[in-house]
Amino acid sequence: MEKNTIWAIVLSSIVLIGSLLLQNYFFPPQKAVVTEQEVANSNTEVVIEQEIPEEKTIQTVVNATDNIPEEQITVNTGKAKIILTNKGGDIISYELLEHNDKDGYVQMADSISEMNRACSVSFGNAVNNIINENFVVTKISDLIYSFSKEFTVKNVDGSSSTFVLTKKYTFNENDYLFKLDISIDGNDQMQYLDFNQSAYTLRTSPQIGPYFDRKKDKYENRTFMSFTNNKQKKQVLGNNQMKTYDKDYSWTGVAGKYFTFLVVPETPINMGDVTYSTQLDKNDYANAQVMLTRNPIMQNSVTDTYYIYVGPRTEQDLRIYNRSTDNEWKLSGLRLNDSLNTSGLLSWLEIAMKWIMEMIYKVIPNWGVAIIIMTILLRLVIYPLTKKSSESTLKMQEFQPKIQELQTKYKDNPEKMNVEMAKLYKETGYNPLMGCLPLLIQFPLIIAMFNLFNNYFEFRGAMFIPGWIPDLSVGDSIYTLKFNLPLLGNQIRLLPVIYLVSQLFYGKMTSASTPTQSNGQMKFMMYGMPIIFFFIFYNSPSGLLLYWTVSNILTMVQQIFINRMMKAKKAEMEKSKENEIPVFVPRKKKK
Repeated sequence: MEKNTIWAIVLSSIVLIGSLLLQNYFFPPQKAVVTEQEVANSNTEVVIEQEIPEEKTIQTVVNATDNIPEEQITVNTGKAKIILTNKGGDIISYELLEHNDKDGYVQMADSISEMNRACSVSFGNAVNNIINENFVVTKISDLIYSFSKEFTVKNVDGSSSTFVLTKKYTFNENDYLFKLDISIDGNDQMQYLDFNQSAYTLRTSPQIGPYFDRKKDKYENRTFMSFTNNKQKKQVLGNNQMKTYDKDYSWTGVAGKYFTFLVVPETPINMGDVTYSTQLDKNDYANAQVMLTRNPIMQNSVTDTYYIYVGPRTEQDLRIYNRSTDNEWKLSGLRLNDSLNTSGLLSWLEIAMKWIMEMIYKVIPNWGVAIIIMTILLRLVIYPLTKKSSESTLKMQEFQPKIQELQTKYKDNPEKMNVEMAKLYKETGYNPLMGCLPLLIQFPLIIAMFNLFNNYFEFRGAMFIPGWIPDLSVGDSIYTLKFNLPLLGNQIRLLPVIYLVSQLFYGKMTSASTPTQSNGQMKFMMYGMPIIFFFIFYNSPSGLLLYWTVSNILTMVQQIFINRMMKAKKAEMEKSKENEIPVFVPRKKKK
């Protein structure tokens, strides 16, 4: 078998493994956390991983209040239109008025059912049913409503206690955050409220909008989060799963790609475990619900306060709760902006690129144009390094014969060969790492760009070119098929094709300037990898592909100038060699 063929097979295997690793890095599978709580299939009953002791009985008082009719109340804050029901004192609709979905406004109280509503309460822990009785409604103002209901609880010793449960909602105009007060007011006989080591459980919405198909839309997600020890702790579950989070936390909630539902207990020390749930409650659409358990109440009266944020997952909307002067609630230090999806150590790079694009957008209000201009600026910054790398490659070619001579001479003595090679590099001023430097710099940029363009809220619904790219947060589309193509779906997209062509041309240009002996080794890297990425990123956000495509085109233009410059330098080097005057060495006369 030829040497080049062997190299091609080895490199092909490396590239295939590398592509799988990259795919897993950029698109981690939406799998459940492996615990004993895992559900075998959608028909299996979900059980929390804990031993549930025998439960105390709860009885509602039979009197005139049980004949209260069901009532709905609509509240408009300017930011959201909320519909409350006195059945349980819960939220059954939460539409964000400044954010549209394909079916209207983004609905943050999705998958509502008779047995599961937003901000519902159940006595005891997360496995218990929510309260479904009708409450008495009290209107305090257009933005403040309370719901009250009297309950009787049978104690362990056989005695009974009576208490009033009150849920009070306080909204502010033009604010995504509202306050929920849950009060327990017991009579003199009531000493505590304890159902299986929990007083009650508060739930978020069963699901948040917009609707997404987990199987088809791998760029959307639902992530459970809790803020513990000044760090965001994330968890992703598969369908029909439940996971208990038993650490202390400052806030908890669930987030999608662009929107989030976060709950901040005013007194976290009173809170117990948190349960993350993806049960299939309605229409086989998995929930994404958080259930906050309150520790037993050891007194006859108490009021728990929760601040609840329901809105866009953006820096400007979340950070205002870090300083009391920036919000109407006078809250500080919540750090809700830590719920943002960032690149971790590279988040500073994202912030810098956001700032550049926002400055460009102020001059030219088109996010597609902002992406292109920022890409041009980045290529200009990287150009000196790219040029230096090409010069280093040319110098490498110049000393290639000497390198091969050293490799042949010291093939049986690797240590000596390394010493002589290092000496040669030092004498010639050649740095072998210089050729890799542009790639080392671009790799962090690729990671930061991917996260930025895949999660940047401003790209949602941002039009670049009407009729082709109406939304930079999703893939472009020029035609919709009535059937699905393997690995691609039913959308015919142009931008991934342009990206593929530009990458192939760049590969051809690069391979043309590479020494002949390495062409066979690099062929799969230059042509195989772009084809693999074409399928991986076919349905990626058009903003991301726009950046990569423009970057490829600019890189090709740069490479054309660099190749011409290197060709001129190479010709100059060859000419100088030809013009060198040979040194005359007189032959010795024979005796």
